[in-house]
Amino acid sequence: MMAVAAAQKNREMFAIKKSYSIENGYPSRRRSLVDDARFESLVVKQTKQTVLEEARTKANDASLEECILQAKGEHVPAEQQIDLQNAENVEIPADLEVNDEQDFIEDNETYFHAEDNSSAQEGHNNTEQSNNNSDDAGLTEDEIVLANAASESAEAENAMQSAALVVRLKEGISSLGRILKAIETFHGAVQHVESRQSREQGVEHDVLIKLDMTRGNLLQLIRSLRQSGSFSSINLLAENNISVKAPWFPKHASELDNCNHLMTKYEPDLDMNHPGFADKVYRQRRKEIAEIAFAYKYGDPIPYITYTDVEVKTWRSVFRTVLDLAPKHACAEYRAAFKKLQDEKIFVDERLPQLQEMSDFLRKNTGFTLRPAAGLLTARDFLASLAFRIFQSTQYVRHVKSPYHTPEPDTIHELLGHMPLLADPSFAQFSQEIGLASLGASDEEIEKLSTIYWFTVEFGLCKEHGEVKAYGAGLLSSYGELLHAISDKCEHRAFEPASTAVQPYQDQEYQPIYYVADSFEDAKEKFRRWVSTMSRPFEVRFNPHTERVEILDSVEKLDTLVHQMNTEILHLTNAIAKLRRPF
Repeated sequence: MMAVAAAQKNREMFAIKKSYSIENGYPSRRRSLVDDARFESLVVKQTKQTVLEEARTKANDASLEECILQAKGEHVPAEQQIDLQNAENVEIPADLEVNDEQDFIEDNETYFHAEDNSSAQEGHNNTEQSNNNSDDAGLTEDEIVLANAASESAEAENAMQSAALVVRLKEGISSLGRILKAIETFHGAVQHVESRQSREQGVEHDVLIKLDMTRGNLLQLIRSLRQSGSFSSINLLAENNISVKAPWFPKHASELDNCNHLMTKYEPDLDMNHPGFADKVYRQRRKEIAEIAFAYKYGDPIPYITYTDVEVKTWRSVFRTVLDLAPKHACAEYRAAFKKLQDEKIFVDERLPQLQEMSDFLRKNTGFTLRPAAGLLTARDFLASLAFRIFQSTQYVRHVKSPYHTPEPDTIHELLGHMPLLADPSFAQFSQEIGLASLGASDEEIEKLSTIYWFTVEFGLCKEHGEVKAYGAGLLSSYGELLHAISDKCEHRAFEPASTAVQPYQDQEYQPIYYVADSFEDAKEKFRRWVSTMSRPFEVRFNPHTERVEILDSVEKLDTLVHQMNTEILHLTNAIAKLRRPF
């Protein structure tokens, strides 16, 4: 009980982080991973300005000022502070290229296009505060990311940062010398300088400066430059995205404790169309089971749920329906795993399986495990768990009034729909690869991955001996849509990730379109080729021995991986040679 109480307190404290609810504007009647991803993006955009303002306020604290003055473990001496207004012009080094013509605009359109389309309000604030010679003219989003990275440790603060500064000069190109002098004072190395006539009224030139400098010194340089009235604005464009701009994602299975953000749309407490909306007993039961999931931490045994007679009755009804339909309409991999679960007395009609026994079964067969979820997770958090071969599963049961349909995932959907195929090695690998692709992906790419997940893992079809069979969990746990999907009332298309990822779908009625894979192996190969086109600037791999995701961003890591692969290839070669030997 103490754990449940602590979980409730924690949930209330972080309510905004754990819930994108109807009160925040999410339409209650829609439910899917794709909509989750789109809504997450919307919420992030709406709250971004608030986050930036809070960070700017904190940036004025004396403690932060002291922190970012450090560079390479040393304070910048007071006598080296720069009076930019009175600094002498510095001759531009001969090896730095300075352009003023159209070539400059074309070559650097990426930098200046991003700068020209930044928030108008933010630009106004920067200009106004610069003119007032304030101590801190406000941090941009890139600078906040940089400041957060620098604050992690002394080593992080002193790490070298490749960056580009876009400075708008109000007093002509002669002001460039003051900037170069400031960079020299803060121990920076200038790699490239270019300029153009500015398109902004009241500004003579825009200057792009690429440089290398420690993070702490770079932040202090920007603050110092903003104290001058010679510059209309100074904006940072960070370049080495892996260490500065990449979004956080879990690196170890234990960090999934931080990936339990819920989409609280279409819950029995919130929507009158939910089958359990008027059932107080059912709503209380849902809350109790949800709090058990919130209290769960990595490494804990999965809590045992004592299911009621009504819940067992609901399970039995759906279970017997699947028993009738699966032999004819489910794919061979599903049928084989289903039989294993029956043989081990996990799938029986007189009781619901417990997540712990199901997790143990999956671990033995494919290395997948389960962890309890309180409800419908956000798309990013749910997909991230798959990267670790962990499936986040609910433990509550759908309302007895609607045994053959549920507006949200419940344990019957998870058990009968997802678990059998997670016990198949090929399907388990495909699921993990979707999860790995989601780590560090952009919001737009999360939407596409969610759509692929929708049309494969949830509503996928595959060919088997010339016939179309179901492997999607949403089909195998919903007999009405299963029969619709294999009928001539819908359209079947070949699975191609590029087109599947952008296909509109229907989540309130049966799908008009389903995608058919030739096989799981074919689907995996096509998916791998598509993932290679994603914009993520790094690759990741899962280390099963440490349960850790590794970013392949150094020669040392690649050497280790190549060594491991060579060892595996040696074992494979030896095995083939031994099989070819005559008896």
